[in-house]
Amino acid sequence: MDAGTLIVGASQAGLQLAVSLRDVGETGPITLIGEEPHAPYQRPPLSKAYLQGSAELEQLWLRAPEVLTGSDISLVTGERIETLELTDGGPSGSARTKSGQVLTFNRLALTVGARPRRLEAPGADLDGVTYLRTADDATLLRGLQSDAESVVVIGGGFIGLEAAAVARAQGKSVTVVEAADRLIGRAVAPVVSEFYRAAHSRRGVEVRLDTRVTCLAGEHNRVHAVELSDGTWIPADLVIVGIGVVPRTKLARQLNLECEGGIVVDRHARTSNPTVVAAGDCTVQPHPLTGRGQVRLESVQNAISQAKTAAATLAGQSEPNDSVPWFWSDQYNLKLQIAGLSGGHDQHVVRGDIEGEAFSVLYYREGALLAVDAVNQAGDYMAVRKALTQGATIPAEAAADSSVALRELIVPRAIGA
Repeated sequence: MDAGTLIVGASQAGLQLAVSLRDVGETGPITLIGEEPHAPYQRPPLSKAYLQGSAELEQLWLRAPEVLTGSDISLVTGERIETLELTDGGPSGSARTKSGQVLTFNRLALTVGARPRRLEAPGADLDGVTYLRTADDATLLRGLQSDAESVVVIGGGFIGLEAAAVARAQGKSVTVVEAADRLIGRAVAPVVSEFYRAAHSRRGVEVRLDTRVTCLAGEHNRVHAVELSDGTWIPADLVIVGIGVVPRTKLARQLNLECEGGIVVDRHARTSNPTVVAAGDCTVQPHPLTGRGQVRLESVQNAISQAKTAAATLAGQSEPNDSVPWFWSDQYNLKLQIAGLSGGHDQHVVRGDIEGEAFSVLYYREGALLAVDAVNQAGDYMAVRKALTQGATIPAEAAADSSVALRELIVPRAIGA
């Protein structure tokens, strides 16, 4: 009897993997299990529309539970897998949940995601100190924020800045504290970091760079102030911590899978045990465009693309994950769209009007186009994404002329480039 496929992690990647298995003709049992009590949902709106109160959780569902039932996909929520074992090295094996339920499987996929990195400072466990990763986190934060007056956001990455934008739009006093010397420094060039610092400052957010939180003080076990590394204190009746995530690798390590900054997979989403696949935020993978090095991509696009690849692999098909990575962030009326990966660039070109909050930055290495950051410039974003998808380029010298549409400048990449 076919024990079917077990997908551990009812995430965007997990849901996509289950659906894609049906799309490629898999007819055996599929079980999708997650520890959250909710049906799989979209995470990006948690720090945007959901936190603002303009969307409810049911609107964020990726598929209604009855749709999954109609596809003969068994969804198990509110259950955490505690142990995994493979039989004779796989692919079959068994899983035991926290409640003691035993699930057998013939194929295994890990889409377990990541958890928020915890703040290590005295007072970090006070009430009013929150994180933003799950729907329950966002629900708690939404309630706390409605009553808050002074909000401190620890971490100047995308999640922190999006949360800061929502709080400021609600009229709260907001301070962003970032330990590095610029905002979203791992993702964008200094010119974009400075733009977002200035944009938040113009809208009334105090941004503190090169600064760490050393202590949180409270009364009656509730936070009321934050001490910074320069000795100053900031009032805070709500603290939002957004200092990155840690890939979940516990179950992978139980199976002796290679883990280094995440579960290591190849271009076909195979782990170091090729009978087990993994996808989503829990993984590190070869660069999707060059195939070289290892990268971890936290994005909806990668979760979907990699999950489709994992499903194809389980079905015995070859479909490498080589899609162009893309990301987005909404803050106030600023839409940042990113295509490609800018890491290792040695040149960048700015076009558009930074002061007018409509511009783009193109990144190059040795003359080859790598990526774009586009703020309220959807046309530039789409042009670069198209060029990268086609394996083409946009010459840097020509891109600097903002009077010419980027789509008109796409040319084939030179052989050997």
